[in-house]
Amino acid sequence: WHRFYSSQPDLNYDNPKVHEEMFNAMRFWLDMGIDGFRVDAIPYLYEREGTNCENLPETHGFLRKMRQMIDAEYPGTLLIAEANQWPEDLLPYFGTPEAPEFQVCFHFPIMPRLYMALKKGDKTPIVDILNRTPNIPPGTQWMTFLRNHDELTLEMVTPEEREWMWQQCAPDPRMKLNLGIRRRQLPLLDRDKRKWFLLNALFLSLPGVPIIYYGDEIGMGDNIWLPDRHGCRTPMQWGNGRHAGFSAADKTYLPVNDDFEHNNVAAQESDPDSYLNRTRFL
Repeated sequence: WHRFYSSQPDLNYDNPKVHEEMFNAMRFWLDMGIDGFRVDAIPYLYEREGTNCENLPETHGFLRKMRQMIDAEYPGTLLIAEANQWPEDLLPYFGTPEAPEFQVCFHFPIMPRLYMALKKGDKTPIVDILNRTPNIPPGTQWMTFLRNHDELTLEMVTPEEREWMWQQCAPDPRMKLNLGIRRRQLPLLDRDKRKWFLLNALFLSLPGVPIIYYGDEIGMGDNIWLPDRHGCRTPMQWGNGRHAGFSAADKTYLPVNDDFEHNNVAAQESDPDSYLNRTRFL
């Protein structure tokens, strides 16, 4: 059984031994000193005939068990839920004060609406989704973002809005993927620094915990010639040396972007008007 790709078989969470092995994997990394986990595609842990296998009660039972283990053995560890769902459907993943699950959940629907609002010069898309966002339990928070390692998903906009966003942000068919756009933040804004600054100022002023995808703080571009989502996952551009300072390996899994020699962290450190220093200012 697989939810996404045949090369990604699902684990059998009905087996208690799977629970313990997953907890052992978490313990391994926590003992190495990490601060927390982003738990991917969390609604799909269990499969049940006659359902769409999303948001099942058994999933929440496991998540409560996971949180109990984390709080008992590694207090203070952050757990982030990744689920491309509407805010009201994510509410159960925060749990309750008596039976908590995640401290933080990604707020997916607000992300495309930030771009829509900027490009239309209309605040309505943002206001509407914020008004639709429910209150959450004490000690929890939404996590907001402008981009991530996947495509900019347009699943949670209307078909008309999706077509409009494709016209605005993905004029080349290679820029589209599934129901989204496989481009980084700055190319989505036509590499306009004023638009970039305005969008990031708006983003960082929203309620919630903002998370910045690596490279967006220096205005990294993308590579639409790479397949699938790889175009937005190229190595971080630290300097103008070999592989942009990302790795000393002979060959990296993905190539560095062509502009790395002048667009990198080291080059932007001393420029007060650089994307990096503007990000720090914000």
